[in-house]
Amino acid sequence: MAARTDEATERDTWRSVNTLRTLAMDAVQAANSGHPGTAMALAPVAYTLWQKFLRFDPELPIWANRDRFVLSVGHASALLYGLLHLSGVKAVNADYESVGEPAVTLDDIKAFRKLDSKTPGHPEYRWTSGVEATTGPLGTGIATSVGMAMAEQWLAATYNRLGYDLFDYDVYALCGDGDLMEGVGAEAASLAGHQRLGNLCWLYDSNDITIEGSTELAFTEDVATRFTGLGWAVEHVADANDLGALERALEAFRARTDRPTLIIVRTVIGFGAPNKQGTASAHGEPLGVDEVRAAKASYGWPEDAQFLVPDEVYADFEQGVRARGARLRREWEALFGRYSGEHPDLADQLNRIQKRTLPDGWDELVEEFPADAKGLSGRDASGKVLNAVAQRVPWLLGGSSDLAPSNKSRLTFDGAGDFGPDDRAGRNLHFGVREHAAAAVTNGLALSKVRAYQAGFLIFSDFQRGALRLSALMELPVIHLYTHDSIGVGEDGPTHQPVEHLASLRAMPGMIDMRPADANEVVEAWRTIMPIRHEPVALVLSRQPLPTLDRTRYASAAGVAKGAYVLAGDPGATPDVILIATGSEVSLAVAAHEQLTGEGIASRVVSMPSMALFDQQSQEYREQVIPPAVTARVVVEQGSSFGWHRWVGPAGRVIAMSTFGSSAPLKDLQTKFGFTPEAVTAAARELVRGSAG
Repeated sequence: MAARTDEATERDTWRSVNTLRTLAMDAVQAANSGHPGTAMALAPVAYTLWQKFLRFDPELPIWANRDRFVLSVGHASALLYGLLHLSGVKAVNADYESVGEPAVTLDDIKAFRKLDSKTPGHPEYRWTSGVEATTGPLGTGIATSVGMAMAEQWLAATYNRLGYDLFDYDVYALCGDGDLMEGVGAEAASLAGHQRLGNLCWLYDSNDITIEGSTELAFTEDVATRFTGLGWAVEHVADANDLGALERALEAFRARTDRPTLIIVRTVIGFGAPNKQGTASAHGEPLGVDEVRAAKASYGWPEDAQFLVPDEVYADFEQGVRARGARLRREWEALFGRYSGEHPDLADQLNRIQKRTLPDGWDELVEEFPADAKGLSGRDASGKVLNAVAQRVPWLLGGSSDLAPSNKSRLTFDGAGDFGPDDRAGRNLHFGVREHAAAAVTNGLALSKVRAYQAGFLIFSDFQRGALRLSALMELPVIHLYTHDSIGVGEDGPTHQPVEHLASLRAMPGMIDMRPADANEVVEAWRTIMPIRHEPVALVLSRQPLPTLDRTRYASAAGVAKGAYVLAGDPGATPDVILIATGSEVSLAVAAHEQLTGEGIASRVVSMPSMALFDQQSQEYREQVIPPAVTARVVVEQGSSFGWHRWVGPAGRVIAMSTFGSSAPLKDLQTKFGFTPEAVTAAARELVRGSAG
């Protein structure tokens, strides 16, 4: 067979690039909604990366050593769907098994932004195979990519052995002006530069356009100088259509190992649309039928053809990313087979990591805490349990936003180490004072299948809201560990006293709230959390000591797994009043229960560490714990009352916060805001008298 000429190869290349452009235009036009301009501008960039560099096998898009591609400019999703379709990415089910069907068909692209289609407005992980991360909120995609790059460095340092480079993948993210303006993007870039992540490359779509118009309105900084100062290498491509320059920039990244790379690519938004290219109108709305025809004409494309994919384009992708990816994946699988023979224990760990399963005996070092009236804080108990679990789950790693000494999130056993440029196997991560990035980076770690946690003060979960929401939306088993959970912070005052935060986390679909009442509820909380494979957890812990309840007098803490359980009182009898509490307020409810019992009032204490888990139980179980016939109910929690009325009922009473806190010692605050046994018993007596009357 005669060798192909350079002219023929170039013709095939631009046919494929223009197919990506026209598919994006047609999809947006058919939906009458979307963002065509960025996809049109970035098609040569995406094509070059996927066809020339990306180590990715469309037949198995969850291959462990694949390069990761994150479309941080998620509004350009039509570009990604075109790539997934043309490269023939196969779908993967919830059990991480390939089902052999296309992830994105041409009909899926025609159904862009339609109900239940595989092509939603922004890429969604676990919804469309081949999408590595849910993106859309600008900045979070590039921040997530930092976690992916850190995960590769950790996996390589931990599991690679002489002659077995199992992990050496790179992470690419396509980003834009908005990503670099957002604070989370700046936080993540700073962290990546500090960590010298040589396997991370951001390709920056520099087009000078945002929704409101020219970036001159609000964004005139010298991006290259900023990133150089952050410790990044910076490459420049003056024209996105210069494929040779793109290849040279990507080759420079691949040759570099000592720092991350930013490739600044000058693009023209809506390239090829004669009346709209380079304008804000090409960003967030369909081009219009006439402009689409004119753009196609500028590419030498049939003007009236819609969703056209020439056969030569499928062949081009078959010979490019598909052939390379299949070869690399087969070589890796053969390597892993030999590795498994020489290092069976490590291979077993890697198989469990990929399936999100735990080692046998993972909790065997966890010990129960003895009853103790003085007790210890939730954060102290959690620190002990975390260290016991982490010794048996070698891929459990995480860190704090500069607060580890306070929130007790540090792994302290021998060999735990600190992750950094000089020790990639360290399991203690240091995010610095970068709360939003910390949560987004941890999402990236979880997307890489390591068991990851990030820790901070509950009040600062406000900074992480966007990333927390994406944890839930992507169904990632991230452990968000929060301490200083209430007005119990005391003298630090209302700026540090979370009031509305518990209610906010409970309102988030898919987020499991967990606020344990004593040290043994902390134990059971961790036992409940660790096997979870598809939901994030907000583990909320006290700063102040909590009495460790005597479980010979009160029910076992194993009830934590069901979200709520009868802690005190005869579970088989009908009580006069039910006291419901979480966290530090449970011991307050127990004290009130003892006082009421002494007065001849039959009370029941329900500990409800997790509304989400309790809500998942059968109606029969929920009614056993909180009998509908008992309307005298008192809820006590040092947070907002929002959300509690469902459980307390119309006749009950909620003792909670309706204002911000104050700066004062804890006992003074408890008295001021009514968190005392006297206040709880008074409310209970009043309700019992009312129900009796």
